[in-house]
Amino acid sequence: MSAPFLQVKGLRVKYGNVEALHGIDLEVGQGEIVTILGANGAGKSTTLQTISGLLRPAAGEILLEGQPTHAIPAHRLVRMGIAQAPEGRRIFGTLTVNENLGLGAFTRTDADGIAETRRWILGLFPILEKRQDQLAGTLSGGEQQMLAIGRALMAKPRLLLLDEPSLGLAPLLVKAIFQIIREVNASTGVTVLLVEQNARAALKLAHRGYVMEVGRITMGGPAAGLATDPKVVNAYLGGRAT
Repeated sequence: MSAPFLQVKGLRVKYGNVEALHGIDLEVGQGEIVTILGANGAGKSTTLQTISGLLRPAAGEILLEGQPTHAIPAHRLVRMGIAQAPEGRRIFGTLTVNENLGLGAFTRTDADGIAETRRWILGLFPILEKRQDQLAGTLSGGEQQMLAIGRALMAKPRLLLLDEPSLGLAPLLVKAIFQIIREVNASTGVTVLLVEQNARAALKLAHRGYVMEVGRITMGGPAAGLATDPKVVNAYLGGRAT
């Protein structure tokens, strides 16, 4: 049996003397969409930031296709195929939509390929095509989220990390963005690790999921099973199964 595409083993992360992750283990298979559910402060974003190289673990391992990555700088991880759309979007508001997309491809040198990826992304998000020369800071919240995902996709990642893509968005926009994530996964085979407080939407999108509580993984399994588990239903789904 081949090793998982992404493995996190015994991961501990500290902020000063405070330990935020207490030895977590998780796996993501190639081509899967996997979600991490949990309340604010559970350690979800810390997990993604450590996988993407923005934080260094105090202990444990992160393996991408069996290769240790936890000591590799973030910019090199992008070259290896890991890209993140961060919580809060973090787009460059004083740059145009096109300039933001261009920055997403900073590790690439294939001009024709970059142009092709840009055309594909603008096809996924037609509103961005209309806004190409507009300053990103003037976009609506939903448009900024589309831009953040598009910028990450410009790197042509093999592993796409999404941190709270539904945050602050109206339900119709959430549905549209999650549908696009599903289409990208299905059409390109990109592996997705999704952190999301909208548990109902996340479990409908994902193949598998994990539940994180105060820095520990407390549950894991197929998304359909988690969506009907009484603990998940009561804690994250408002008492009603999806």
